[in-house]
Amino acid sequence: MKKFIFLLTLLAALCIAETTFAYTVQKGDTMTNIAKEHGLTLEELSKANPQITNLDKIYEGQHIQLHKKEQALEQTKEIRSDNTNDLSEKELDLLARIVRAEAQTEPFEGKVAVADVVLNRMESKQFPDTIKEVIYEPGQFEPVANGQIDKPADEESIEAVDAALTDMRDITEDSLFFYNPDIATNRWLDTRQTAVVIGQHVFKH
Repeated sequence: MKKFIFLLTLLAALCIAETTFAYTVQKGDTMTNIAKEHGLTLEELSKANPQITNLDKIYEGQHIQLHKKEQALEQTKEIRSDNTNDLSEKELDLLARIVRAEAQTEPFEGKVAVADVVLNRMESKQFPDTIKEVIYEPGQFEPVANGQIDKPADEESIEAVDAALTDMRDITEDSLFFYNPDIATNRWLDTRQTAVVIGQHVFKH
């Protein structure tokens, strides 16, 4: 399974690297300038980033998608149809359900990031080899304990799983953990190295 995920990631990168990628917001950037620099209209850039509800409020370090979401989803579906035979529909559904449960109020990038952590754990020797085993490993995900995992995934969570398997695969920079420091009662993750902050979640190595 770990080899499969690696091959899938490599293939996806080769297939879409020339047409889809993300831009990291720098100090002083505006959505208008980013659009102009990458040959897009502000409307096109806005459609590619539905998680940004206020175009005047972007922050340094934020990831901005430079492709239309509809195009990315079509590419994702093509790649998945040919290369995800080892991931069953049940596994993909379970991954989408943990995304909904953990990141329902997070922006689209935050949902992708949760899926990314699960996939990173599958590749890590520290964790089990399957989506189901990673998610149901005792004490790892609160939604498993409180039953939220059993609720159906919403459309955006399903799309986030697609993105995590393809063009946004490394959004968390190989993180294996995440938490919301504002509400967490267990502080052991405070001591681990921070990789990236997305929404209310801090992602850790």
